[in-house]
Formats: sequence, structure tokens, C-alpha cells
Amino acid sequence: MATVVVMPKLGLTMTEGSIESWVKSEGERVEKGEPLVVIMTEKVTYEYEAPASGILRAILHREGEVVPVAKPIAVIGASEEALPDIGAVGEEVKAAEKVPPMAKKAVPPPARRERVLASPLARKIAREEGVDLAAIEGTGPGGRIVKEDVLNAIREGAEAPGPAAQEPLPGKLIPIKGIRRVIAQRMSESTRTIPHFFLSVEADMTGTLQLRDRLLGEVGKKAGVRLSITDILVKITALALRDHPIINSRIEGEGIRLVEEVNIGVAMAVEDGLIVPVIHGADRKSITEIASALRDLTEKARSNTLSVDEVTAGTFTLSNLGMFGIDTFNAIINPPQCSILGVGRTVEKPVAEGGRVGIKPIAWLTLSSDHRIVDGATAAKFLGRVKELLENPNFPCS
Repeated sequence: MATVVVMPKLGLTMTEGSIESWVKSEGERVEKGEPLVVIMTEKVTYEYEAPASGILRAILHREGEVVPVAKPIAVIGASEEALPDIGAVGEEVKAAEKVPPMAKKAVPPPARRERVLASPLARKIAREEGVDLAAIEGTGPGGRIVKEDVLNAIREGAEAPGPAAQEPLPGKLIPIKGIRRVIAQRMSESTRTIPHFFLSVEADMTGTLQLRDRLLGEVGKKAGVRLSITDILVKITALALRDHPIINSRIEGEGIRLVEEVNIGVAMAVEDGLIVPVIHGADRKSITEIASALRDLTEKARSNTLSVDEVTAGTFTLSNLGMFGIDTFNAIINPPQCSILGVGRTVEKPVAEGGRVGIKPIAWLTLSSDHRIVDGATAAKFLGRVKELLENPNFPCS
């Protein structure tokens, strides 16, 4: 009996995945457990194995396509075996691909139709943005309207008339794919759907620097890693979130979900983009455990070996660009999270205190928050708590 391969659900929050590449070709023999297809989800490249042995009879979605979880992507079966009903969907996809590009452009806009086939996510975005689904041509299987169709319609509607198209300028064209494609989608979604507001404050880093120097040797002996400012920032942020649980929440349906777990994502620059590994239960971990976990995640991020679990279920994100010489910046919230904390470099500055001017190490902290969940005063209290803990850190090594 033929086996229908579906887009796997590789994490609790995963709703769709992108086909990065097929390891096997149509008509090729595959064995159960062999790599079948490379899937990109939540910024992780995952090699999905064949669930059955047989001939790869049909590939229903090609490279670069985004497919909802549990939707068919391929069929495996015997060479002479009749394909299941899903094979018809595969033929529709193949037929669409065989239409020459010029022929596709010559097709007039589709007529408005009574019954509209659209994914739940596409319907949600269309409803929020006031887009008429009946006026959109779907590119999904069977003409189904998917998220990208709605977003493209929104972008086209927002574009002002401009000059006639010109020949492309000379230069290298870098395709937007893989991690960069996921970043583009998520950040566009964030700025389009989340009402951001920003609060900034300066923090005296004297106490934090002294704590790092004091714990440097002990952490090195216990974990074999060098304690960093980012490690301390993760610990302090986790403690502040425990004191202000509303910042550790997210929109869920018509309500706000207060998440019990404090899982801190740490934004990291990698060769082809940005990735945010997650330290789960950061509020329960010692500074030594955090330093060890963060170093392990950093090495995996650089070698592209992070697992799905290591980049999912984050409840808050920390982005420290101080190491790149940045003083202050407004970070974009990583949906569905409520906030993200941006930290700039620590710089010695003249500070007036008690009628005297002294030199102190100062860093800018900028909190980006979702105004649907928190207001300015609530966010200010959380940011004030982070500042207080940075200026007066008091926790043991383990």
C-alpha cells in the first residue's frame, strides 16, 4: 500500500515548513530511515527520513515551497501500485509547473468565485488586513490560497505607481532562501501585526563587571567555559521576568497567555543570517549552567547542528549587539513573544553623582514591547528591574 508523506510537525509551535531540497528524485528507490527531504522550520535545517521503503512515486511540492503541517508532500509506493487519491493533487501541482512562464503571465486575472479555498492562516491575515480572498489567485495545491498569496496581495496593494520597469542593474543577485527567508517572513509579520513601542535606559555596569571578574575562575573550573556578560544578562533577565510575568506572555486567540516557563532566546549572528537558540528554564538555572548551555548552543549554531527543540518555545529574546560596537538599537519582537531586550556596548562615561562627576561603565538597555499586552508603565517597571539587578547583582555561581 502506498505511503503518503506529509509535512512533519517538528515543534509545538510549528504550523508550516519550507522544502529546502529533495534528497531523492521521483522514480528513485528509497529505504525507510533514509534521508528523503531537507525541511527548513523555525530557522533550523532538518533532514527528514523516509517513513517507508519503496519508489518515490510523486513529489507534490518542489524546492522553495512552504507547506502547512500534516499536508501531503510526496507519495512512496511500489512501481506498479496505483497511487491514492492524493496523487491527483500531485498531478495538479505538476501541471501548473509545466505551464511556460510567459503563458502564466498571459492568463487574465481569475474571476471572482463563490467558494474560496484558503488555509486558516491565510484567512486570518486576510481578515485582519481587510483583504478580499475572492480577488486573489491561489498558488497552493488545487488553487488553494496560502499565506504568501495574501501577503503578496497586501504588498502589491501598498505599492504606489512608479516608473516603468527597467533592466536590472549589473551585480550579484543573492537569493532570499533558507534562514534569510525565514527571517524575512517572521520580521515582516512582526512589524505588520505587532504594535511595537520602545523604552530605553542607561545602566551602570560596575556591579555586573565586578561580578563577572569574581565568578570568572569558579565558572571556568566548574564548566570549562569563560563567563561572559551575555551569560549574566540571561540570568538577570530571567529573574526579572519571574518578577514581572506579564512580560513573559503572548497573545493567544482573544486572550493573553501567561507562560509558566521562562525560556530565554539569545540572538546570534551566523554566516547566512540570524538564529535564536533558546535556554529553557533559564530562571531555574545557575549562572554556571547558563554559561555552559549558551556555549554549547553557540557552537551548534555555528556548525548548523541545532535541534528543533533548541530553537523553539522561547518566551523572551535577548539581543546583545554591544560586541559589535553598537550603543543602542530598537530590536524587532520575535513573534509570538511579547518583548525583546536590546543591549548596547559598555562604555566609560562621566556620570554626576552626589554633586561629583566620576567615570563609570555605562550601557544602554532598550526594551521593545507589544502594546496589545503591556503599556508603558508596565514595561518601564520590568526594564527598571533589569537595571536594578545589573547594578546590584547578587547571586552565587551555582
